[in-house]
Amino acid sequence: MVSTRRALQAAAAVIACAAAALVSTGPAQAVYYPTVPASGSFSFTTANGILPTWTAEDIAIIGVSPGSVVTATSALNARVSVPIIAKTGTANAAGGGFRFNNTDTNASVRCSNPTIDTRARVVDCVLADGENAHLFAITSIKSASRVTGSSTVTTVFKGVVLRIADQDMADYLNDELDTAVFSPSVNVGVGDLVVTRDRVQ
Repeated sequence: MVSTRRALQAAAAVIACAAAALVSTGPAQAVYYPTVPASGSFSFTTANGILPTWTAEDIAIIGVSPGSVVTATSALNARVSVPIIAKTGTANAAGGGFRFNNTDTNASVRCSNPTIDTRARVVDCVLADGENAHLFAITSIKSASRVTGSSTVTTVFKGVVLRIADQDMADYLNDELDTAVFSPSVNVGVGDLVVTRDRVQ
């Protein structure tokens, strides 16, 4: 219970700034969405050629619990999954995360408590210094659907295409990991987002 409460508090802190700008009723008055508990998952599979390219340059992607990374037996791709724990408007906060690691130098960049915002089209991460940064840009979403039950609402986004957010983020990753493999010009992965929250009565 304590760990869940702390995770929700962390999620609220991560997405508070994004939530403030989600909906506006006019230039003089803003409407703020509350942060509510949610469940579900965000998962993406690395795009063709990405994992072998990273591996050839000693870059590995590793899950941070309760997030996980599962590499295919072929070693051609990896699937990254993080659990959704909270929602503020279109911003969906996850627990755990993942990290990029240079297996030769042991340098790493950790993406903690990712926030997937389907309206802003970004995946934000808390970095090691506590800064919230855009890691991925969502370049497209193939489909979105909603299922309303008696007490819950589940939203499903399929075909979420990811790229490194911009050249600044690519440069940051390359510098921190002593590599040159990261670029904003190629797809990093394609995934799905499933979010369930209590229905507002």
